[in-house]
Amino acid sequence: MDILTIALIGLVLLAFLFAAAVLLFAIAIYNKLIIMKNGIEGTFNQINVAMKKRFDMISSLVESTKSYLKFEKSTFEQITKYRSMNMTTPDEAKQADAFARSVLGSIKIGVENYPNLKGSETVINLQNSIKDIEDEISRVRYLYNDQVQKFNTTIEQFPTNFFAMVMGFAKKAYLEFESEIKNRVSGTVFE
Repeated sequence: MDILTIALIGLVLLAFLFAAAVLLFAIAIYNKLIIMKNGIEGTFNQINVAMKKRFDMISSLVESTKSYLKFEKSTFEQITKYRSMNMTTPDEAKQADAFARSVLGSIKIGVENYPNLKGSETVINLQNSIKDIEDEISRVRYLYNDQVQKFNTTIEQFPTNFFAMVMGFAKKAYLEFESEIKNRVSGTVFE
């Protein structure tokens, strides 16, 4: 074998090793991004479940107060709609959150006018349960946003950004409830 043949075999072997390394790197990046994406989706599903629990409790609170407070038929229909809705995007979750907060605000105003209702054990228990769910939603939303931040940073870093673009990964949206930021529920829903 002459030196040219050995050099050619060496180059082919080197090219093969380089291609294998790039392929393994791409597979590792893909798997990492899939794990991160699935984590984000799983956390968003936890938010969805917690928000549905909140609508169940709001529905119970509306039932408990309806003899005192006058709710429009559309309020009941909206509660049913949001409770059965599969929130698949942050925008849908924001809409549902805004609606839940408006219903809770209406109940708060109404309860203030009826001392017997405000002191009702059922209403107090529901208030506390809703507060607990609000805290759960806040914690899970924080986790979701943290995962989104890590995912978005990862797909923007070189060389992952190249592979992420080729593989079809795009930035995820953060989940921010504007009304929650401005009007944080403290203590119970009615404080």
